[in-house]
Amino acid sequence: MDIPTRVETTPAQIQEAAAILRRGGVVAFPTETVYGLGADARQETAVRRVFAIKGRPADHPLIVHLASAEGLRDWAQAVPEAAWVLAERFWPGPLTLVLPRAAHVLDAVTGGQTSVALRVPAHPLALALIRAAGPLVAPSANRFGRLSPTCAEHVKAELGKALDLILDGGPCRIGVESTILSLLDDTPRILRPGVITPEAIETVLGRPVAMHGSRVRAPGTLSAHYAPRTPLVLLLAQEVPQQTAEWVAQGWRVAVLGCGEPAGRWPAGVQRLALPDRPAEYACGLYASLRALDAAGVDLILVEEPPLDPAWLAVQDRLRRAAATFSKKGSS
Repeated sequence: MDIPTRVETTPAQIQEAAAILRRGGVVAFPTETVYGLGADARQETAVRRVFAIKGRPADHPLIVHLASAEGLRDWAQAVPEAAWVLAERFWPGPLTLVLPRAAHVLDAVTGGQTSVALRVPAHPLALALIRAAGPLVAPSANRFGRLSPTCAEHVKAELGKALDLILDGGPCRIGVESTILSLLDDTPRILRPGVITPEAIETVLGRPVAMHGSRVRAPGTLSAHYAPRTPLVLLLAQEVPQQTAEWVAQGWRVAVLGCGEPAGRWPAGVQRLALPDRPAEYACGLYASLRALDAAGVDLILVEEPPLDPAWLAVQDRLRRAAATFSKKGSS
């Protein structure tokens, strides 16, 4: 029997999903970034089930999704003024704040750390579900380390019957995970880039933001992550045609993910997808495009490196981590 999927978002269907979550169930649902694997953040058994479904390491923390910024008072031990300012500007939205955890927060949620990651998603279905069920952990609804899902079909194909329910809210609007910002010390630090850029945060706070230098573990920050099963190589755009021809000459079946319109001639049989050369649109289509190429039966995916521009920071980050999986295999 197939896993139930609810496309509509009537109050009765939201209450059905909330009841499943209150019983300790796991429900996949859309956010504006990617689809999340939702469980009651207050139930340890439910949280640990999320880890089991994903195959996620127990020390890899989860993000708690709240219905509003007021939830900061319940989940953080201390809330600096910067958190309220950022919440006022960016919530609901794709910004996660890392703060000192409240005493009741489960070790299973934080990976045993003294901090907790919190955000308010900007998707009406997600917000309705959280209001009905309470705060939810919601890591991406996929196997650990793999491509995040940006539509309900991705979730169903990868996790099959492991879930209790999938809520279908259509394709995700943003398509890459949230920016994670640590406010644990005097210097705000981005632990994972997203579509909310360092410059945007600095403008709101009126002070510099650091890009690394924290020992805090955060979701999606392993060196190899967000990877298709097919090996992925990241190349400068001008290198791709020659490298493609060389791999094809060696008998490899090659697919190419480009940025903007293709240039030059390509060997026969090479599959090529092109995403727009605008960062928001590229990010929105990235995971779906990589999934399509992953399912195409090729031996290698070559990706044209996007522009080295701050607006492309999140895309650059995801592609480097996806390519690192192949690099690690090649060096082992």
